[in-house]
Amino acid sequence: MSLFYVDKKAQENGDHEIHTASCTHSPGIKNCDPLGYHIACSTALDAAKAIYPQSNGCYYCSHSSYHSEDK
Repeated sequence: MSLFYVDKKAQENGDHEIHTASCTHSPGIKNCDPLGYHIACSTALDAAKAIYPQSNGCYYCSHSSYHSEDK
């Protein structure tokens, strides 16, 4: 189980990325909204989408919920 956060600032494509608390690519806790503890990044992504409908997983720490723009 990991602690997840969602970036308050959207990426250039409008996505708000979810990150684990230990992700080195996170913008920092001050710049994120907490999502709580989740067993899988998919449930953290669902929680993020309740706040920011256009959310995506981080390529580095939440890869199974990451969706490339190329798809």
